[in-house]
Amino acid sequence: MTTRIATRRFSIAELGEENLLPMVGSPLETPYQISGALPREIIDGSRFGNPANLYPFQEQDDYSRALVNRPLQTVTLVNDNLRAVFLPELGGRLWELFDKRAGVQLLHSPDTIQFANLGLRNAWFAGGIEWNIGTRGHSPTTCSPLHAAVVHTAAGIDVLRMWEFDRLREVVFQIDAWLPENSRVLFVAVRLRNPNDRSVPMYWWSNAAMPQSPQSRVVVPADSAFASSYVGGISRIVPNDDDGVDCTWPTNNRRARDFFFDIPPERRKWILSTDARGDGLAMVSSSELGGRKLFVWGEGDGGNRWQDWLSPDGERYAEIQAGLAQTQFQHLEMPGSTEWRWVEAYGNAAVDADIARGSDWEAAVEHCEQRVTALVSGQEVDDALAMALSIADQPPQQHVLAGSGWGALEAARRARNRLAWIDETGTPFAAQTITESQRPWFDLLDGTAFAGASGYVRGDDWAALLAAQPDSAEATAHRAVIAHARGAAVEARELYARSSDLAPSALAYRGLAMLQLDEDDAAGALEHYRLACACEPSSTSLLIEAAAASIRAGFASLALQLIEHSTVSRVGRVLLLEAQALAQMGESERAAAILRAGIEVADLREGENAMAELWRSVCPGEPVPARYQFSMTEEERG
Repeated sequence: MTTRIATRRFSIAELGEENLLPMVGSPLETPYQISGALPREIIDGSRFGNPANLYPFQEQDDYSRALVNRPLQTVTLVNDNLRAVFLPELGGRLWELFDKRAGVQLLHSPDTIQFANLGLRNAWFAGGIEWNIGTRGHSPTTCSPLHAAVVHTAAGIDVLRMWEFDRLREVVFQIDAWLPENSRVLFVAVRLRNPNDRSVPMYWWSNAAMPQSPQSRVVVPADSAFASSYVGGISRIVPNDDDGVDCTWPTNNRRARDFFFDIPPERRKWILSTDARGDGLAMVSSSELGGRKLFVWGEGDGGNRWQDWLSPDGERYAEIQAGLAQTQFQHLEMPGSTEWRWVEAYGNAAVDADIARGSDWEAAVEHCEQRVTALVSGQEVDDALAMALSIADQPPQQHVLAGSGWGALEAARRARNRLAWIDETGTPFAAQTITESQRPWFDLLDGTAFAGASGYVRGDDWAALLAAQPDSAEATAHRAVIAHARGAAVEARELYARSSDLAPSALAYRGLAMLQLDEDDAAGALEHYRLACACEPSSTSLLIEAAAASIRAGFASLALQLIEHSTVSRVGRVLLLEAQALAQMGESERAAAILRAGIEVADLREGENAMAELWRSVCPGEPVPARYQFSMTEEERG
């Protein structure tokens, strides 16, 4: 086996800087309401652990559709059978898995990396295999660097180790990947550690993007699935005969759908895709990772538009996924002071295409299970898990990349407060990783006066340290944000008001506006948004938030005033808001002119169809242009 650490040039959008505003509002990915004739554990799990917000994370929304050619660090694991390429700078994404003997790429790995608004923090990109922790949606770290290093084992195997502190659940996750000599599968071991003395809601899904064509089929050892779409809830179906449609062929699905397969407890956990030759990705795991899912964009206008939006080179993909729970609507309870571990294996099952793609589902499943066993046996998976356990705390020898400094800050906070923490031997959070985002908080722990920070923290101990500071607008505003995030609205309002009295700031005024919106005080909220924008006229994110709130409240003229008095460029989202405000004021012709000139909203949210809706309103009777079709459901025409 060979390990290569290098850089490769990619055609990629610039991610930009993190939004300076804290994510104290409702999550971008809202909880899914589950009810009906479903297993109790799915219903209960869907109602447990849904976060009120994504705080202390900040949104990643400062990207465009413009592509540049720039290098990204890669770590490549190679043996005689496979070549696996990882991108530690982008969430540790497994970007390529190439079967050298078959000469086939097992993953969808487009020529461009195009960010779009599908992640928990906004930015996300299609392709490869991503690792999702925390809550439903694409992980907060999916577009951020992970700590990465190489571990040289006594057995002569190089292990790529990636790790990070998840700030939402306050746990540490660790991903170890290795490719043994002569192995036909890549092994990935995941380790979650909860150092807290309390239980936390836990979520994990590994999402693999697979090439999709009319010849693609997905096979999994299940006769039923819980299917959901963007309308109509979730229900149990027969996936290979849903009202006469065999949904296991991705291109048979008209609209975007999720299929969570109901694999019997006694069956081995696997899912695979196959093409016309019988090649395709097989996703196998130890029993801890029991959930399996197929996601399709659908063959409607909206689904095809999303595919083009995410992969401009024209390639199509679907996803096969594996998770801790039965569905992605659930969280599991992870007890305090515990760790969870499992192993995943990825390779080409090389099935007989005629059988795997035949009309006899039972025969297809039986054959594919035999091929999965030939690819990697249950004993080999068990042995891989044992190997992972034996090296989990082995110190990494070869540094690759530094992740964030939040883990180092958390370690320092816990040391100061004599709280339990993890053994960092195998996953060090070095003090050298502290950056400008964490430095003011690190200094605050040491007694330095607080003068403001661009990053955010949560917890009563941080609030107490800030309260002990001399009365300042900065310290008071951050205390307000901490209170706001934990749902203490009255305390937050008082602190925001106190901070703004000490010194006007966009942070305090924006916080007051959000609280007033929650209380249905639209007039008060919009006045505070106006003041916030006056403090930061160059903030695109603040302008967009304030203008959108104005339009929702029916104050389109204020939205136009905010846009006019700002110094931000007329990016696509701002143009869309301007057109929406004009339409609300009855100036349909001016709104239509903006649409006809062309708008490209880089951060269009998954499921958002605002441009098509506006077009139908101001251009009645005219077909919606294809560039504005982003519906996740059956397409409306006209």
